Amino acid sequence: MSTAVAPVRPGQVLADLLPASRVRDIALVVGGAALTGLAAQISVPVPGSPVPVTGQTFAALLVGTTLGAGRGFLSLALYAIAGVAGMPWFAGATSGSAAPSFGYILGMILASTVVGALARRGADRSVLRTAGAMLLGEAIIYGVGVPYLAVATGMSASAAVAAGLTPFLLGDALKAALAMGLLPSAWKLIKR
Repeated sequence: MSTAVAPVRPGQVLADLLPASRVRDIALVVGGAALTGLAAQISVPVPGSPVPVTGQTFAALLVGTTLGAGRGFLSLALYAIAGVAGMPWFAGATSGSAAPSFGYILGMILASTVVGALARRGADRSVLRTAGAMLLGEAIIYGVGVPYLAVATGMSASAAVAAGLTPFLLGDALKAALAMGLLPSAWKLIKR
């Protein structure tokens, strides 16, 4: 039995370089959900906002790009379903779907799928393409999360943007910069 890393082919994501098996895919999906749950525990309250700054969005986008669209979707769907079922791994060790920030979790499922599909097209192999994929992923998360926040809290659209988008832009730029360094570097290391 060989444990060698498979050669890099077009259309692959980083996870595809591991020996293929159903066990691998299950482990990657569960691992991606667990990583997102752990990253959600890095949670800093934002004054005036019911939405904290977390590592959750970075993890969700990283899961999508490294696992691909299908496994990324399954991973974030598992994360959401387990959290709704009572697993305390949403931000601040919470669970359930009643939180005003639950829309961001729904957005993460979609964003993980989209960035995973883009990664299959090589969006994670250069700094600029990774930046574009991360920014699109963040836009999707906010595109679902901010309107959900407005509806869940009764905020106006402008108040929801002020509470659920504006305070997070700098942190998200830093997360995107981290991904821009990590993902292309991983591909360069593999190609050696």
